[in-house]
Amino acid sequence: MSSPAPSIDQIKASMRSTWMAGDFGVVAKTISGAAEKFISGLALQPGTRVLDVACGTGNLAIPAARAGCIVTGVDIAPNLIEQARERAAAEGITATFDEGDAEKLPYADASFDVVVTMFGAMFAPRPELVASELARVLKPSGKLAMANWNPASFTGSMFKVGSQHAPPPPGIPAPVLWGDDATVRTRLAPYFTTIETQLISVDFDMPFGPAGAVSFFRKYFGPTQVAFNRLDEAGQQALAADLEALWSKHNVSPDPANHILVRNEYLQVVATRS
Repeated sequence: MSSPAPSIDQIKASMRSTWMAGDFGVVAKTISGAAEKFISGLALQPGTRVLDVACGTGNLAIPAARAGCIVTGVDIAPNLIEQARERAAAEGITATFDEGDAEKLPYADASFDVVVTMFGAMFAPRPELVASELARVLKPSGKLAMANWNPASFTGSMFKVGSQHAPPPPGIPAPVLWGDDATVRTRLAPYFTTIETQLISVDFDMPFGPAGAVSFFRKYFGPTQVAFNRLDEAGQQALAADLEALWSKHNVSPDPANHILVRNEYLQVVATRS
């Protein structure tokens, strides 16, 4: 007899503990350059009110605040919020960071000029609520800018391998569907106009080989760590072997035993609030 499907409260509690596992701040440093370019490309003006949804350790919020914007970041994981606050304090910049849920943002309607999210809101389990909340807190004609891993990307393949070994709860859409052009347009269409999408290249460039990459994500990336912890020893070995094979297959470094260089990509989505 199969176990009953988990409730949404159980799913949310599990997601919160997943993102608190490991130390995402270490992983965030590997993509901070991509985050800087993402913010730079938006040409935000000083004084713009910006919300960074599922902000993690502040990869988008920090450069937006540095550009003179009035920035708020929100994330489900309190340990990541604390790291974001520490980063802002270390740089001497002003930004507000709150604990909160992308499906129920703790802000009034039309509070922000721009809403951004990078590899964050895409993981919330109910995308229809995410879309409506992103729209609700934006002012009319405000801008939404998302960076979402797409199904065909290396990260999409990595998530697929993980889900084959440690399947997610039933009924939860794959997060990478936010990186599918047709899907994201359907989700945003009720609230946004002039939805523009573009595939953006980003490299995984790390100073170790494929086995080291698996160990790195297993130690620091909450979803990978949790997937391993759900498996027995044989299952963990099988998952590690499949992930190492994936990293090896996509590694284009001239020194593949000691250096990872993987060409990755994400779907950039920029839309205007109706």
